Amino acid sequence: MSKLVKNIRKRSTFKSSTDNLSSIRDFVRSTAQDVGFSKDVSGNIILAVDEAVTNVIKHAYNYSEEGKILVSISFIKNKFSVSISDKGTHFNSKLIKDPDLKEYYKQRRVGGLGMFLMKKLMDDVKYSQPQNRNKVTLIKYLR
Repeated sequence: MSKLVKNIRKRSTFKSSTDNLSSIRDFVRSTAQDVGFSKDVSGNIILAVDEAVTNVIKHAYNYSEEGKILVSISFIKNKFSVSISDKGTHFNSKLIKDPDLKEYYKQRRVGGLGMFLMKKLMDDVKYSQPQNRNKVTLIKYLR
């Protein structure tokens, strides 16, 4: 029996610390499961969110715990969106190309696959810079 879920909008602000990753995961997981995603799909969403937030902590705020990360969730007409925004160092997402995985493994590299992973796990990934902020929106459709 499928449950009828109305439109949802939630938002929460977190300090830019890896200590907050589990709180962010819980915030997103509970909503993803409430709207009807399976544990597996919810896990993929969580992994994508984790990568996005880790990128903010690492690159936008350079591990400073003084930054703030706004996580907004919406679920409208089977479209589940998680937006992560910050006021850290700006970057141009168009400069990040998909990796050559054969070369990546040949070089035994570690890390650097976050954006690639987000694109593989989610149905859509959008980058923008509204009001002088960095914003990544991760989208998954409930089928």
